[in-house]
Amino acid sequence: MTPAKICVVGSSNIDLISRVPRLPKMGETLTGHSFHLGYGGKGANQAVMAAKLGARVTMVTKLGRDVFGEGTLKNFSEHGIDTTFVMFDDSSASGVAPIFVDDHAQNFVVIVPGANNALSSADARAAAEAIGEADFLVCQLEIPIETTLESFRIAKSAHVRTILNPAPAASLPDELLALSDICVPNETEAELLTGLSVQTLNEAELAARQLLARGVGIVILTLGDRGALIVDKNSAEHLLPVRVEAVDPTGAGDAFIGSLAVFLGEGQIVRDAVRLANAIAALSVTRIGTQISFPKRTDAAIQSLLRDSV
Repeated sequence: MTPAKICVVGSSNIDLISRVPRLPKMGETLTGHSFHLGYGGKGANQAVMAAKLGARVTMVTKLGRDVFGEGTLKNFSEHGIDTTFVMFDDSSASGVAPIFVDDHAQNFVVIVPGANNALSSADARAAAEAIGEADFLVCQLEIPIETTLESFRIAKSAHVRTILNPAPAASLPDELLALSDICVPNETEAELLTGLSVQTLNEAELAARQLLARGVGIVILTLGDRGALIVDKNSAEHLLPVRVEAVDPTGAGDAFIGSLAVFLGEGQIVRDAVRLANAIAALSVTRIGTQISFPKRTDAAIQSLLRDSV
């Protein structure tokens, strides 16, 4: 099988993960169980997940000229990711994300973007050849929206398919949605983007159809422990979740999107790609950490999934 070619234009952060008995109240000091420092950022996570599944991945991102930035560059290289367009900004620190995870696998995350905010439309244009050679371009919203929009324009002019992860949720121009072949919000993001509740599957479908009306090709709404809902102009299909004992949900959405891009790039139909991505995201939450929790294609559980999909 020819490896999928994935280009990710997006964020890179350092995750600072603290395990706590419960999430603190305002002004409260808690003693945590443990601390883990790892490589993260939605863009970087999705790129690493794709690389772990055997895709040829190019990362377009911006780092601070500091120990975190140097470590992130090395991490990309160790995963076999093309770092030609991993750039440094001398005036900003690398992005960081303090994350707290409680004993019930609930979390909250604070993003300090740093150098991610310096990734510009001009940087996207500099990477136009890499974008144009991809099977899929994947973008998120942890970099300036103008940069994501320019990246999608470049992709569309080169007939490259696009996946938008609208996270963290923000007000989006219709042009960006119209350039999105696939939009993958979670429940919170779908509600913030549309102003509609997604508490029931019928409500979730209505929210997805509002995004379709604004120009998105396909909406894949991830519903946590309710699975995922695939909605296009002709149909809506609910796929059930994979049940696991969750330890740390951090990065599960990124595992889903990175996997989705790979399986679609390899020629899977949307339903099958979503089913496989669901399973891989579920596997990722059974381990602490973000990228370190992502399974490799050579893992026995992944090999079993792929055999069953044939």
